[in-house]
Amino acid sequence: MILEVAILNVVAGRESEFEAAFADAQRYLRSIDGYLSHELRHCMEVSNRYILLVQWRKLEDHTEGFRNSPQYQHWRKALHPFYDPFPTVEHYRLVEAGTA
Repeated sequence: MILEVAILNVVAGRESEFEAAFADAQRYLRSIDGYLSHELRHCMEVSNRYILLVQWRKLEDHTEGFRNSPQYQHWRKALHPFYDPFPTVEHYRLVEAGTA
């Protein structure tokens, strides 16, 4: 499993509009082979910052499967106008896990 981590800085004042657009656009993620799950979290310290965490079966499911798909074009059209600056996206592999 690969974890995609994207820091999303949304144009200030457009947070509610972004959340509504995301609620609709998340269907494009879910439709891709290799998609496992996702979370969108709102930063408590910076009101226009979010973090998107997406679990993919393998890196290529995101970098090739999603980014080269028609669904990505819909995702981009729906969400990219909200970002300032454009998000940094990184991918992580699990080294160790624990629970309480």
